[in-house]
Amino acid sequence: MKRVLLIEDEMPIAQLLTAYLERAQYEVTWDIGEGNVLDVYLNCRPDLVLLDLMLPDHDGLEILQQVRQYGSCPVIILTARGSVPDRLQGLGQGADDYISKPFDPDEVVARVHAVLRRSAYLEDNAVIRMGHLVIDLTARTASLYDQQLVLAPRDWAVLAFMAKHPNQCFTREQLLDQVWGMDYEGGDRAVDAAIKRLRQSLQKWPASEGEILTVRGTGYKLHV
Repeated sequence: MKRVLLIEDEMPIAQLLTAYLERAQYEVTWDIGEGNVLDVYLNCRPDLVLLDLMLPDHDGLEILQQVRQYGSCPVIILTARGSVPDRLQGLGQGADDYISKPFDPDEVVARVHAVLRRSAYLEDNAVIRMGHLVIDLTARTASLYDQQLVLAPRDWAVLAFMAKHPNQCFTREQLLDQVWGMDYEGGDRAVDAAIKRLRQSLQKWPASEGEILTVRGTGYKLHV
């Protein structure tokens, strides 16, 4: 039985979704979003999180970021904030899907099915090997010549994102949106600093296997 953690402070919505999900053979844990939600997540160890953004004690996007720090558990956002900027912000910070209220509970169940199928596929393909460089997307680690690299979380996220899109050039703005999030207020020099640190960590990686290249006037790409 797949476990779903439902973080929703409106009881009628929570009861409705719980009934539909349990009918679809999911095990549901409901939390109203008060107190330490991260403890609930770590104790539950769900296969998927349904997350309301507008909670009494928390910003849902902060919970999303905390979940992302502990792994790649799929997260579907449920919220009345359904504008395009809100959706882009949620997806940019790592949500797997975004459903606006009011919604059809059958559609929510269908979205849960779809995201879990996609997640299962990614888990089967969660290790990227580029010669002697190995990136584990589930464990959020990278190793070179069987030695684990010590990378800051965002440096690892930059490497993982580029590894999932080899030989594709990204501007600094695109990397900021994908890794730092669309609400990041710092400058794009953060990308340059992350690339510099990654190059130092990967200096023993043979150029014949791959390297991070600067595309003049555009940005960066992981050339393999």
